[in-house]
Amino acid sequence: MVLPNKAKHYLKSLGLKSKNDRIDAQGLARMTLEQQLPLWQPLSKNIYSLRMLTRQHQRLQELKTQSQNQKHSIEYSQFSDGFILKQLDNLITLYDRQLTEISQAINDLLDDDQPLREGIDRLSAIKGLGRLSAATLVAETNGFTGFENVRQLVSFAGYDVVENQSGKHIGKTRISKKGNSRIRRILHLPALNAVRFGEPGCAALYERVYSRSRIKMKAYVAVQKKLLTLCYALWRNGSEYEPSYSPTTTKNVSDQAKKIVPTSGTTQDQEAEAILSHR
Repeated sequence: MVLPNKAKHYLKSLGLKSKNDRIDAQGLARMTLEQQLPLWQPLSKNIYSLRMLTRQHQRLQELKTQSQNQKHSIEYSQFSDGFILKQLDNLITLYDRQLTEISQAINDLLDDDQPLREGIDRLSAIKGLGRLSAATLVAETNGFTGFENVRQLVSFAGYDVVENQSGKHIGKTRISKKGNSRIRRILHLPALNAVRFGEPGCAALYERVYSRSRIKMKAYVAVQKKLLTLCYALWRNGSEYEPSYSPTTTKNVSDQAKKIVPTSGTTQDQEAEAILSHR
């Protein structure tokens, strides 16, 4: 699978002036052969059902927000209409009931699929990332399959950095946003909550980016990207989330454990002595 704009620009690069189904098919086949693109893998039944439920949840939430905004606008307008306000209240109540039913359907689906439930619960251990957010990430990425590395996942979600620089001109550097917008949408609030509740890695990243750029939203976007890559690592490795985990600390501890020392008693590194004596 590739982004539609990539296929479109590739066909333009061939210099074709006409456009029809035959030319498009030949161009897509040529692009696939030249770039050796991997075959698309269909979604499993549960992942597909989970995707439909999470997307329906998003649609209902947007409709509820729209009705709430309309109600607020009418209440504070010069003239209000009680009949319309009553209808909007009924709509909001209906949306709340349907949102509750969909949340229950998502929980029932996860309860019937133990591996899927366990994976999502591991992701939900991150502060600020709820079960619905984790389920949406898994559904939109097909269980994080089809990605050879984390860079492809970042590009798929539209978090890849785009530069605008030529000669002396230095434009604004931003994220491309050419990817799955649902992933970026669902990670917005978790990023805010992760910083608010003091998630160690996220809070430190936010402070570092904000102190350098003085732009809060830029720092929150960096946190969103970190949450996405963290979920990818936890899902692919099947490991539990450890807030205090640090690759640098782990490497130093590993190096100390592998330290080779003489057995003449000139050191107090008892662990290394035991390892050497065992060998």
